[in-house]
Parts: sequence; C-alpha cells; structure tokens
Amino acid sequence: MPSSKFFPLESLVPIILDERKKGKTIVLANGCFDLIHVGHIRYLQGAKKMGDLLVVALNSDDSLKKLKGRGEALIDQDGRITSVSAFECVDYVTLFDEIRADRVILTLKPDVHCKGSDYTLQTVPERDVVRGYGGKIAIVGGAKVQSTSLLVRRIRKSFA
Repeated sequence: MPSSKFFPLESLVPIILDERKKGKTIVLANGCFDLIHVGHIRYLQGAKKMGDLLVVALNSDDSLKKLKGRGEALIDQDGRITSVSAFECVDYVTLFDEIRADRVILTLKPDVHCKGSDYTLQTVPERDVVRGYGGKIAIVGGAKVQSTSLLVRRIRKSFA
C-alpha cells in the first residue's frame, strides 16, 4: 500500500485496542477525499483536535462508485490513501467498501466520530450507530466553503 499509515480494518483493530489501553482518545473521520481542498484540510485538522489519534476511513473506489453513482473516482484509492496519509494530523488510514462507515465505526468504536460542517448533529448518517455504543459525534471544520463537486464544475467552466 502507498503509506505506512494505511492498515486494512482488521489489522487496525489490535492497534486501536492497544492505544485505547494506553488511555488514548480515538477519533474517526470518514469520507471520499477525492480531490483535496481547504474544506478537507479544516475537517481533518478539526477532527484531530477532538482526541489523541485520528483514524480516517476512506471510501474505496468500489464504495465511491456506489455512493456517487458515476464512473471512476478522480483520484484512485491508492492516490487518496497517499494524499490523506500525508497530513500530519492523520495517524491511521483505512478503507471501506460500503456506502456508509457503519462497519468501521462498529469495529473500531471510536470515542468521537467527526463529520464536516455540511452535516448537523441530526443529519450524521451514522448517528444512531455511534450513539448505540455510547460514542460522541462532533461537527468540525468550520463553515462549508468548498466541495469537490463545486471545484469540478468550476474547472469545467474555466476550460469550456
């Protein structure tokens, strides 16, 4: 894999259990991170502030196809793993194939599950899963200023 921060979910479990035994607060952020922009940076930096270790669960290429209903991602999953792993605030990266991160959340049971400001506490898709085991939800990253879709539209317009 492209980064020493990347672990398949099953391999990440004993690492997270060990860190939790050391008293570390585990934070999970998830998303596609298809084309990194300032909103992603603020989201990841904000998530890191919520605890000691930040795990980022990336939608796999298969997951992105299911979620977005389109062809390939702009950046393949190896490239996205490399990009997200490059952030100092990110401690671990894993992939998931589903549309939602429920399986990752139930497997790792992060103390805090973070979502970006395009969500509210009421609209977080995994809200019930996190609350079901006693985890907390946090909205981080400040005001929504960009999205990958918006950037792609602007790029297309500038080359039209």
